[in-house]
Amino acid sequence: MQHVKVPKDRIGTLIGEGGETMREIEDRTEVRLDIDSETGAVRIEETGDPVTALSAPDIVRAIGRGFSPESALSLLDNDLRMFDLIDLADHTRNDNDLTRQKGRIIGENGRTRELMEELSGADVVVYGTTVGIIGQPDEVEVVRRAVGMLLEGAPHGSVYSFLERKHNELTNDVSFERTH
Repeated sequence: MQHVKVPKDRIGTLIGEGGETMREIEDRTEVRLDIDSETGAVRIEETGDPVTALSAPDIVRAIGRGFSPESALSLLDNDLRMFDLIDLADHTRNDNDLTRQKGRIIGENGRTRELMEELSGADVVVYGTTVGIIGQPDEVEVVRRAVGMLLEGAPHGSVYSFLERKHNELTNDVSFERTH
């Protein structure tokens, strides 16, 4: 049995209309979710295959950190797909700094966050004091590095160049075979 805490404003999303999302998570991960809507505490109990149940806490955490249920459930699409979280509070001095850094990561009209998604292939959500990432390990690493660059004060242009270079590396897997 595992316990996960979800912000109160995300409990409705976790449960879904008529309990639909909760039931889908339970069915697809072979667990039972016990959600306390007063505290946001979620108890996760295995009901079937323990290996299948391993992804349930990350799915619940991802929904709690702002991902849509569809994005969170995509963790089940592929064994390598993973959920990662960067806590911005660990990298900022105070609330003003946190707000400024979140603004840098999101970008004007959300453009920087969108570019991170487009060029890495990962899903990226900025919620509260965290940046959540769902993707393949190499996609997650690209986003982590881009966020790190922004937190260290790198100009957006440099971060965009980095993302474009990594995008080309991830999508143009060129093999150097000899042609006759």
